[in-house]
Amino acid sequence: MICVSIGRGRHKHVIAENRHLVEQGARLVELRLDYINGVVNLKRLLSMKPCPVVITCRREQDGGKWSGTEDERKMLIRAAIAEGVDYVDLEEDIATEIPRFGNTKRIISTHDFQNTPEDLPAVIERLAALDADIVKIASMANSPRDNVRMLQAVEQADVPVVGFCMGEIGTPSRILTGKCGAPFTFATFHHERTLAPGQLTYSQMNEIYNYDAINEETDVYGVIADPIGHSMSPLIHNRAFQHKALNKVYVPLRVPREDLADFLGDCPKLGIRGLSVTIPHKEAVIPKLTRVDGAVRGIGACNTIVFDNGDLIGYNTDYRAAMDCLDALLPAVGDNNGPLEGQTALVLGSGGVARAIAFGLVRRKADVVIAGVETDQAEQLASALGGRTVPWEDRHLIRPRVLVNCTPVGMHPNVDETPFDGKYLRSSMIVFDAVYNPEQTLLIKQARDKSCRTITGVAMFVGQAALQFKHFTGENPPIELMREVLKEAMGAVRS
Repeated sequence: MICVSIGRGRHKHVIAENRHLVEQGARLVELRLDYINGVVNLKRLLSMKPCPVVITCRREQDGGKWSGTEDERKMLIRAAIAEGVDYVDLEEDIATEIPRFGNTKRIISTHDFQNTPEDLPAVIERLAALDADIVKIASMANSPRDNVRMLQAVEQADVPVVGFCMGEIGTPSRILTGKCGAPFTFATFHHERTLAPGQLTYSQMNEIYNYDAINEETDVYGVIADPIGHSMSPLIHNRAFQHKALNKVYVPLRVPREDLADFLGDCPKLGIRGLSVTIPHKEAVIPKLTRVDGAVRGIGACNTIVFDNGDLIGYNTDYRAAMDCLDALLPAVGDNNGPLEGQTALVLGSGGVARAIAFGLVRRKADVVIAGVETDQAEQLASALGGRTVPWEDRHLIRPRVLVNCTPVGMHPNVDETPFDGKYLRSSMIVFDAVYNPEQTLLIKQARDKSCRTITGVAMFVGQAALQFKHFTGENPPIELMREVLKEAMGAVRS
């Protein structure tokens, strides 16, 4: 179950949001009295509640906004209990001062906005001893291992525990705490009104992660990166899991470089069965793997990990997706016996995606030319794969059959930029832009104006995600659905 926190200044807005949330399917709401301006009218709030509520009045020291006296705050909480509210949230230091009364259930809570305590089971035991129906513990995650410790503490506790970590690193614990037996987790009404660091919205928890369907049997997948940013991968994979009625969830996992080894070792404790891997971990994960496919060995980068009976198996679906996109066009522009052999392919960029695509082009015996802003990196890539380089400023001197952009130039919001001047495009070229947001980059638009054959970043992104889905599940991916979800998400971001 998801408890949705409402923090508004006016009673009518609290009541309206409560009603709206229930209409959207919410079954439990937290009313944050510390956000209300002026005198709190409990009777008005509680008499009009359409679902069970938690009454919380948080002090500034606990991350709240209460500006009155401590005696006034305690009196307000006692009044809520006298009114028969469903739950009250009591901080540890006041729990003994507010006795149990009626049917109101007691949530005894503690918050640490700096760290996650070392001995979480001891903290839970201490809070439970204060006549708790439910223990709530929220702490700041400073490493992925804090999530593991928190979720293990929730799972092993003898009392119901709402436990999760705050901050971006802590986001997975908010999603997975139900898998470990938590009676509910917390979300906010709207992304612009988060009441705690790292809090997700009700719609995100419900629509993306399908929180209420997560249980102890749910397999966990995710994407590891640092920063994690606004990855589209959870949207795509979770919708695909739901479409196939699979008991699986895919979560964003911010993993700093220095925590990578510990995180991979902890994955079984989180029930993780597979990972998408992106910046900065594509190369660093390889020594941690027990098996890799030929593409990972040749490229020196891994973007997919499958956990299989103690083995960590690495794949590179960027490479296969890019080649699938090219192979779909090649029969139409050459014969079927190596249509790229001897043809010039200009790759712009020298990062992970450039490595994957250049590797595939070299395997198809193309004359691969790499132009990167980072000259040393471009030369290292060309040397490793058997290509050649040209200085970035001389890229327009090359007359390629295939042009591939693997730089971020043209990515939203810088949509008026292009990495290759349109006047150098020719109708005989294949133009492949790995940027997927927007799909119709300036480079792609200019290429189509010149009657070039084009491949968009959406085709590659969906292709690599679909291949990951196959590795993760063994089932055929719903590719069209995944493409639609990505385009819908990009449209929402730009609107």
